[in-house]
Amino acid sequence: MQLDRRSFVKSAAMAAAVSAAGGKPGALSALTASSPRDVTWDKAPCRFCGTGCHVQVGVEDGKVVAITGDERADVNKGLLCVKGYNVGGILYGPDRLTTPLLRKNGRLQPISWDEALDVVAERILADPEGFAIYGSGQWTIPEGYACQKLIKGGLSNNNIDPNARLCMASAVTGFLATYGVDEPASCYEDFDDCDVLILWGNNMAEMHPVLFSRVLDRKHRGASVRIIDIGTRRTRTSDFADRYLEFEPHTDQLLLNGIAHLLLADDAWNKDFVEKHCAFRKNTEPLSLFGEPMSFDEYRAALAEYTPERVAAQSGVSIDDLRMLAGLFADPELRITSTWCMGVNQHTRGTAVNTQIHAVHLLSGHFGRPGDGPTSLTGQPSACGTVREVGTLAHALPGGRLVAKDAHRADVEKLWNLPAGRINKVPGTHTVAMWDQFCRPKKDGGDVSTIWVQVTNPGQSLPNTNRLFFPKDDLDEKFLIVSDVYPTVTTELADLVLPSAMWVEKNGIFGNSERRTQQWFKQVEPPGDARDDVWQVIAVARRLYDAGFDGMRDKDGDFLFTIRDGDGREVPVWEWERYYDVNVDRELFEEYRAFTRMKHKDLAPYDEYVAARGLRWPVVQDAEGSWHETQWRFAEGLDPYVAEGAGFQFYHSTSKDDRAQIWFHPYTPPPESPDDEFPLWLSTGRVLEQWHTATMTGRVPQLQQAMPSAYLEMNRADAAERGIQNGDRVIVRSRRGETELPVWIDGRGEPPRGSVFVPFFDETQLINRVTLDATCPISKQPDYKKCAVQVTKPGV
Repeated sequence: MQLDRRSFVKSAAMAAAVSAAGGKPGALSALTASSPRDVTWDKAPCRFCGTGCHVQVGVEDGKVVAITGDERADVNKGLLCVKGYNVGGILYGPDRLTTPLLRKNGRLQPISWDEALDVVAERILADPEGFAIYGSGQWTIPEGYACQKLIKGGLSNNNIDPNARLCMASAVTGFLATYGVDEPASCYEDFDDCDVLILWGNNMAEMHPVLFSRVLDRKHRGASVRIIDIGTRRTRTSDFADRYLEFEPHTDQLLLNGIAHLLLADDAWNKDFVEKHCAFRKNTEPLSLFGEPMSFDEYRAALAEYTPERVAAQSGVSIDDLRMLAGLFADPELRITSTWCMGVNQHTRGTAVNTQIHAVHLLSGHFGRPGDGPTSLTGQPSACGTVREVGTLAHALPGGRLVAKDAHRADVEKLWNLPAGRINKVPGTHTVAMWDQFCRPKKDGGDVSTIWVQVTNPGQSLPNTNRLFFPKDDLDEKFLIVSDVYPTVTTELADLVLPSAMWVEKNGIFGNSERRTQQWFKQVEPPGDARDDVWQVIAVARRLYDAGFDGMRDKDGDFLFTIRDGDGREVPVWEWERYYDVNVDRELFEEYRAFTRMKHKDLAPYDEYVAARGLRWPVVQDAEGSWHETQWRFAEGLDPYVAEGAGFQFYHSTSKDDRAQIWFHPYTPPPESPDDEFPLWLSTGRVLEQWHTATMTGRVPQLQQAMPSAYLEMNRADAAERGIQNGDRVIVRSRRGETELPVWIDGRGEPPRGSVFVPFFDETQLINRVTLDATCPISKQPDYKKCAVQVTKPGV
């Protein structure tokens, strides 16, 4: 019997969960929406990756007892991965944080919420310029918006940045540099329509399995669709690919320039599309996001040195394979979808590689049709909706605005009813700079004195934590506040821990990788005294207001977070007992909507999302009052903002002429390469069963038993050369630090000779003590995929 997509994905996910649980499905996967028990069902997006699968949450006696895929959701059509089927279990780990904790005499001790809020307010009042918030692509839209307003509208210091700086900042700068506006023009339906799927260094089979299954299902049904996996190590994705092309680390720039070179040399570029809709761009010195114009002749000349012979010699990809790739792009009848994620983004030339992928699509005209275009993927559920759209970055303001632009600051001050000049024009500290300053004494330039961490675990996820996190332990002048749901590596050094509500223990709104905004309601109570992150921010702001801090007042003297009921009366939502008297999420979302139109990221009213399984912006209203989402942008007939007769219109073009930019970037060597002392490349990443630092998945028995600990993947020949056998414990060491792990030879992945791979989810084996903190000069995103290490047995 042929296995269809639904059976394939669900059986694979359930088999993993059941196997991990000793053959007994957990309670969370034993029920369906048609079960006879007294279970109440409601919708929510999954809590994990940026795919944005929808689930149905089953609640009985005040507890989540079942999860099933939502068949009404276009994203996943009722399917989930192994993590999704077990998502309800993340709420019920035995070590949930349930009361505020303050470090006294070296130990975290329980305190009241009143004392906790006073402590946060006192730290801000003592040094408002040195206070920072470090958040996440897991923030809901209202959570990020509240933090944004507190920092930029209230404290005026712009010191807010997210962990998404570590995972998708280069995708942002790539979109901005190419189109003048962020986020993909395409959508998930491309996976249903493409003839060719090219994966640029992303392991989609494990990281985005529900999306990958859309293509696999088509192949299983006999469709002619080719999968080409381009990477630095074989993965489970490679096993499904028609072709696997392995390249030397950091040489993806060469490959992309080589493809563009061949398109020009063979006269196979799409002249009509390029002449009508594109311009050419090159770097400036110093490097800048938008560069400067270049002519087509200059572009051709710049690519001349990237011959097939040179590219093959340096990248390891054969001339035949390079010509095969160029031949695909040269065929105008094919529909080609390119996807990428951390392999491209976590790169010291991440912005460049992002723009080069866009450039190959634009140069060949593979853009703007269903199944035909570049699509970046994200790893967190609202890295797009919150970080990129709300703008919770040190340099950004809501809706695509920038703190450095006078008109943008004035616009935000008007919408927030702030006095002129309240918003600081100087960008704050980006993630690496923020933690660098926090981990240095004030006298040595450590101007960040307090960081409030929300919805992330930087003690485990930052690069080079021996420099960017652990020095805090020796700095009594620095103060770390952590809002979280479980103890983590970060809470181990925290001075104040605030217990948070999680997922369906609160209202929420996410925005996924295809511009889809997704809403859900609170369905169960949080444990103990855990409380919503939005409430925590508003309650601290009110403490500052009551203390007379001017920044917490608008220009009329009203509280910055004034929320009124239907009769116009102010509701004291800073009092926990009154917080749910109104839907604070709705109020903040409606306020935020006003920011979304400048960059044509229009959002519908809150209640439209209540009735839907998400809507993709821009969401526009027709003459009859109905709201309609947009699947593909910039193409006439598909995007409501493209003028009639334009064909394609890149209406936020940086060249101000409705043209997308085709960039040239020269190849730049990596900042660190293997040598005699450190002879191996190290790459880090994720695994199917665990998510990020396993703060949540590590508390789900089915997932934790399926993948209980990290490991070092090693090539068999490299291991034999060092006398290392499968299961041996080894030390992996770089110029920055070391950690000890067991070796896995011939495991899931197959690193080539000269390289090793380690997943970063395991808090007992901190690989980010080893990784490099060098960043892309434009996006400031670190490179977790390439650093030089040595691997030895302990004691050697």
